[in-house]
Amino acid sequence: MRAVIHHEFGEPSDVLTVEDVATPEPSVGEVRVRTLMSPVHNHDLWTIRGTYGFKPELPARAGTEAVGVIDALGEGVDHLTVGQRVATGGTFGVWAEYFIAKAAGLIPVDDAAPDEVASQLVSMPFSALALLDWLDLSEGDWIIQTAANGAVGRLLAQLAPTRGVKVVGLVRRDAGVAELAAQGIDGVVSTESEGWEDRVAEITGGAKIVVGIDSVGGDASNDVVSQLGEDGTLIVFGAMGAPTMTISSGSIIFKNITVKGFWGSRVMGSLDPKRRGELFTELLTRVGDGTISLPTEAVYSLDQVRDAAAANFVAGRAGKVMLKP
Repeated sequence: MRAVIHHEFGEPSDVLTVEDVATPEPSVGEVRVRTLMSPVHNHDLWTIRGTYGFKPELPARAGTEAVGVIDALGEGVDHLTVGQRVATGGTFGVWAEYFIAKAAGLIPVDDAAPDEVASQLVSMPFSALALLDWLDLSEGDWIIQTAANGAVGRLLAQLAPTRGVKVVGLVRRDAGVAELAAQGIDGVVSTESEGWEDRVAEITGGAKIVVGIDSVGGDASNDVVSQLGEDGTLIVFGAMGAPTMTISSGSIIFKNITVKGFWGSRVMGSLDPKRRGELFTELLTRVGDGTISLPTEAVYSLDQVRDAAAANFVAGRAGKVMLKP
């Protein structure tokens, strides 16, 4: 079979290759899945760079989320069948024609859901919902987030109102406001123009913002902190713009700001199984009733994986970049 591999850590558009490798066989409790489609996530690319919390041994595969069809069953797997369509959001090495997954971690997917939707159902949507649940906010609370036009930013803006939580989104380009408005997401402010802080106050009506979520880093982190009320909390979700944050010491001291990190894998792994099931049921409900949408920007072949990696960081992207064997 063919699989995406990198022999060194570095910029994905420079180090990724496609190679012929042996088709794997499932062991006890595992299944082999024929890949239909897989999204390109920021954390996939950070892993390839060697800058994520998980650093694989080289040479390494890539990709963590996909939808596919079960091709072979390992010993002891009796709740799934060959030919069944399934999704995974936490299986490493899915950027390949086939991958091996733990049977217990696979989620059966209704055939009515397009591959473009089913392939990105678990990782980002569930992370956004788990983050919202983890924050344990009260109805009427305000949050502010950077990267409002990113996958998690869009999802959080759509999911938060279902729990009565209000959201202000920050984007770095004026055009980003219109892009999100076209998707039905309002309450978005561009930091490209001076006076953006006044626009935030206009949207919130001067209400206290209790939580800020930063996925960018650098000066964007301070933009969020500057808008938090006293005893507010900054949640560091990602660092797509810079690996370090620039934050005003005065804001931290005088507003008594708390800074916390959120790593979806750790938080979701610590969830009680019953609660995890409840959240996934809630997520499926929101997808089914149209509360959240999962758009696709473009689909690339495995041979175009370097182009796909580069496309992930193009400004103005309106949906996920996909890989299809």
